[in-house]
Amino acid sequence: MEQSPPRAAAYVLASAFMFALTGATVKAASAHLPFTVVVFFRSALGLAALTPWLLRGGLRGLATERPGLHLVRGLTGLGAMYCYFFALGHLDLAAAVLLNYSAPLFIPIIAALWLGERIAPTILWATPLGFLGIALILRPGWDLLGPAAVAGVAAGILAAFSFVTIRRLHDSEPTTRIVFYFGVTSVVISALPLPFTWQEPEPAQWGLLVAMGASATGGQLLLTRGYALAPAHQVGPFTYTVVVFAVLLGWGLWGEVPGQWFALGALLVVLAGILAIQARQAPPSPRQ
Repeated sequence: MEQSPPRAAAYVLASAFMFALTGATVKAASAHLPFTVVVFFRSALGLAALTPWLLRGGLRGLATERPGLHLVRGLTGLGAMYCYFFALGHLDLAAAVLLNYSAPLFIPIIAALWLGERIAPTILWATPLGFLGIALILRPGWDLLGPAAVAGVAAGILAAFSFVTIRRLHDSEPTTRIVFYFGVTSVVISALPLPFTWQEPEPAQWGLLVAMGASATGGQLLLTRGYALAPAHQVGPFTYTVVVFAVLLGWGLWGEVPGQWFALGALLVVLAGILAIQARQAPPSPRQ
């Protein structure tokens, strides 16, 4: 496929808007439904929308010899979703979205401990910078150890674990297989608490749930297309425009106005995240 950074950036920008819209629909739905119900519908609608694409290669293409690693990917990804959706229900939209996008700060640490990857020198000062940004985002408005704040940070950590697991799987597993097993794991596990937390959605809430599934699936497809048209280090930074869209949606829908501490913290997290993305794409330095 011919590389086209401008087109790739356009796709990633569109995906960022879709993911911000997903966060807004989750926040709106969580005001009326238990977040466990919202997580289930996010998983079920996503799997239903992607199933035709996932089954293009037939059932044989889904056979795997690494079920344990697929399970780890599913549990960490689903755990990140639970934490993120809980944070969306209790924090401002932009704050919850930004904490979820803090995953690049944790990926190098997890990859070093698990996969033995070397940590680039840039990461050694970018990561503390990002952590300072997280503290600034949470401290002025919320208790740093409050449930919503902890859930928001945990979402980023679990998402990082999930991304590293995907990297581990990619040496033998195609993308379709990884997506399929994540979808199945998410649906099955997220269905377990439903007998205890189920609440029938009303018509307006069904509309929010459908919009959530459509925007999330659309965002995934647009992001995949963007990364196919240019290297990750060229388009990855554009994913952080999701914060801008989240700020605009939070202000327009709920009157959420970020303060100066949020602006400074967001700047630090985004800068650290971009540096982490760039550092992962840089060629490794020779061993001395």
